[in-house]
Amino acid sequence: MGRSGRRRGRSEAPGPAGFAVVDKPSGITSHDVVDAVRRWLGTRQVGHLGTLDPAATGVLPLAIREATKLVPFVEGGAKSYVGAIRLGVETDTLDADGQVLRRFEGRFPEEAAVRRAMGALQGEIEQIPPMFSAVKRDGVPLHRLAREGRSVERAPKRVRIDRFELVKYLPPQIEIEVDCSAGTYVRALAADLGTALGCGAHLASLRRTRSGPFRIEQARALAELCESPPDAAGALIPPARVLGLPTVEIAPLDVKRLLHGGEVEADRRSERVGERLAAVDAQGALIAVVEMAPGRRLRPLRVLRPAGSDPQ
Repeated sequence: MGRSGRRRGRSEAPGPAGFAVVDKPSGITSHDVVDAVRRWLGTRQVGHLGTLDPAATGVLPLAIREATKLVPFVEGGAKSYVGAIRLGVETDTLDADGQVLRRFEGRFPEEAAVRRAMGALQGEIEQIPPMFSAVKRDGVPLHRLAREGRSVERAPKRVRIDRFELVKYLPPQIEIEVDCSAGTYVRALAADLGTALGCGAHLASLRRTRSGPFRIEQARALAELCESPPDAAGALIPPARVLGLPTVEIAPLDVKRLLHGGEVEADRRSERVGERLAAVDAQGALIAVVEMAPGRRLRPLRVLRPAGSDPQ
């Protein structure tokens, strides 16, 4: 980082670290949400844990300030969605925002056939990333190539569909629920269902209800969140609560050593070597993610600066 970047970092107002769960509205990008929360909190240290397409709504978890260091420990969890699939119409984006490529004029498949096809798409499957996606080819996002009218070969990726359930059969539209691994394109799942049924399909709507440890019950509307005081109690979810790791309290004399990257002696004997723990201070604030090392030593993996301290 350049000298000007360091100046900007120091000029930011100090504040608490933690996570916010936004109920993303339709029609804006995930980065638009990040920008709004940056303005609300007065910090550039905001990052999302997995994007949602502009048309999609629901759970968009954000890491704030020092909690951005914890993203590798909480990203990549399973996702859950509710949504609708439109049978009989294929689009170039695989969702309702795209241009119509083909329309099916025959009879729609029976409900039993739809259920069988959905069942065949569960488990470990391969997906080809859509051209309208953020996946990069030679450093260029595929969506940029797609908007230029180009289509390139994409390598399939392995994903896991734990549940692909038909909730309502109302042809030409069906309502669905999906539990899946991180990295799954529900748009591609909808298109694959249409191919399997022989009628084509696209994703009509999508709402994420779970992303790893974050649930829709925790989510707040973006406008409501940004109208609340940035330092209001409960504005952010404490990092230790999100990690879900066993906690170990660090003695006051050892806190400084741990914050400077040094190992400290563990005063608990039940942990296995290699086990990860959330190290907290006497007030219960998370100061580090640590790993149990041989000799009952706690080795820091990620250290969180106390609010207001010098970033250097």
